[in-house]
Amino acid sequence: MEKFRLHILGCGSALPTSVHNPSAQVLNIREKLYMIDCGEGTQLQFRKSKLKFSRLTSVFISHMHGDHCFGLVGIISTMALLGRTADINVFLPKDGEEIVRAQLDYFCRDIPFNVNLVTFDGGEERMIFEDNSITVTTVPLKHRIACCGFLFREKQGLRHINREMCDFYGIPAFMIGKIKNGEDFVTEDGETVANERITFPPDPVRSYAYCSDTIYMPELEKQLKGIDLLYHEATFCNEDVKRAKETYHTTSGEAAALALKAEVKKLLIGHFSARYTDSNLLLRECRSIFRNTVAATEGLTVDI
Repeated sequence: MEKFRLHILGCGSALPTSVHNPSAQVLNIREKLYMIDCGEGTQLQFRKSKLKFSRLTSVFISHMHGDHCFGLVGIISTMALLGRTADINVFLPKDGEEIVRAQLDYFCRDIPFNVNLVTFDGGEERMIFEDNSITVTTVPLKHRIACCGFLFREKQGLRHINREMCDFYGIPAFMIGKIKNGEDFVTEDGETVANERITFPPDPVRSYAYCSDTIYMPELEKQLKGIDLLYHEATFCNEDVKRAKETYHTTSGEAAALALKAEVKKLLIGHFSARYTDSNLLLRECRSIFRNTVAATEGLTVDI
């Protein structure tokens, strides 16, 4: 299968600690990089992860709290210093356009590429991006300001050639592309060979959802149903549920309950409060409800 890999660059919350950096992730899908949130220090974590700046195509900002966007202008400036000329897309809530544009006009006015700011209304489920590999849909969340998550869905790939059967029927090389796209093959004698006889099914499509900074929303079950990997904030442990509600965040138990309800294949928790020096407490609480849970940490990679 082609690469569909998540890199955790930061999984802390508003206060950076010696353990965790602010929120930032990178999805590597077929060697194209998509960044999700960009907290302070993200470009340093990017380098530590040995990712290539030149392959970063798009950045998705969930909301305009600093721990999710303070690193954006820095990484754009660095890419200019490295000689980048290819444009980059930044997807962000409507209320962030003026803020980011002012920063770019001041700090990055002479960069040799365009930063395309694409705004969206995070209050509704809507596809905001599509390329040859994936679609990206907003996941409406409830936080203290406008906020949304993102659902990345891989597009169906081509069928795989059954080399032995193709050789048996003498299929010429120029037909291979059409056969991968599902066409049957007609022999010189007029016999139609069904595509299923000369190919194998394409790889299953994969999906990843990012849900950070939100109160518990059981209604997300429908949109997240059956996805391969769910990243959901677990800012607080269960005993701090009152604080979670006051700050519009989620507890570990609530994150696990949503994963169970939505029947996701794996849960990845993060956005940990600085009050916890060890995320194992949160992890244990999650696993008591949803066993297939992993706690995020800087440098972690997850293949989907």
